[in-house]
Amino acid sequence: MEILQQLSTTAQVWAEAEEFIRLFHRENPGTGDPRDRLAAVREELAETGTYRHTHEELVHGARVAWRNSNRCIGRLYWNSLRVRDRRELTGGDEIAAECVEHLRDATNGGRVRPTITVFAPDTPDRPGPLIWNEQLIRYAGYGDHPSVTVGDPRNRELTEALRERGWPGGPGTPFDLLPLVVQGCDDKPRWFELPADAVLEVPIEHPDDDHWTDWGLRWHAVPAISNMCLEIGGIHYPAAPFNGWYMGTEIGARNLGDADRYNLLPGVARRMGLDTSSDRSLWKDRALVELNRAVLHSFDRAGVTIADHHTESRRFLTHLEREERKGRDVGADWSWIVPPISGSATPVFHRTYEDRQQTPAYVHHPGAEDRALGRDLV
Repeated sequence: MEILQQLSTTAQVWAEAEEFIRLFHRENPGTGDPRDRLAAVREELAETGTYRHTHEELVHGARVAWRNSNRCIGRLYWNSLRVRDRRELTGGDEIAAECVEHLRDATNGGRVRPTITVFAPDTPDRPGPLIWNEQLIRYAGYGDHPSVTVGDPRNRELTEALRERGWPGGPGTPFDLLPLVVQGCDDKPRWFELPADAVLEVPIEHPDDDHWTDWGLRWHAVPAISNMCLEIGGIHYPAAPFNGWYMGTEIGARNLGDADRYNLLPGVARRMGLDTSSDRSLWKDRALVELNRAVLHSFDRAGVTIADHHTESRRFLTHLEREERKGRDVGADWSWIVPPISGSATPVFHRTYEDRQQTPAYVHHPGAEDRALGRDLV
């Protein structure tokens, strides 16, 4: 039975490898006939049960995975993704250190650069490394009661798990940086503090109200997803943190505005003197717009890259047009592409999309959500 399973797995990897290698050669003129490369891959697979991508294949695969990300509105720039090839790294210490360098490199003084760092893949002999955190930068959530949290309620469980395992916690502000949790190939998960100089944060101010600074609001500049697996041609890279730049609504409408996150809309409404006794006053809508204005204003004032949802929606349609001219289908998840505010005022609202799955891809593997919550952290 074990031999049959291994043969089945090898056959599946070969099928996906062949598809990707042909895609790579088709989309990169000058790489020649793929037959020699396919023969080499097939031989390596037969000998080892896996194969190694060339650097050029890795770069193209990571970029195409972004192009295939159905939930991402910012795919116009897929071919500009900077790929940091760190496949030789397998240990927790060195992976954590490279995650820090990723943040410094991607932050780029505020001119955020789309970047991915790819660590060792899964092999038949051992699984690849894992980064437990949902993103490289996340804020702690403290609280002994579900309805009372200092910080980000999304990260309460991970915060509690880390404190149970030796993390002393931060100073107790709403924006304490969580450490990274990294599991090397032959190791248990361990936590690593992020140095302050690797995390650029933007103070959130309102363009028309100087007293917003009294709230001490801020948010980090680089949204680096870190618990998704990069799949290219049958090879899985379970630790491959990647980032673009923020769209303002991700911070203002979701991270800071959602009722189960920082839940700032009631406070903003009170600050504006709005009638919150009835939803019919549309106080939530008005507060939501002002919160998003504050985010965009603050990032612009700090010189940090950020997109607004109207501009990014138009750019997504440009991406669709470019891909269609090249004869490539574009999958999209309407519920993610349409912004969380002013949806019908953006051009992406008035279209339908097919949520088709294509490879290469960034994929949430089983257990990723539990790991991000710190469950079974040993």
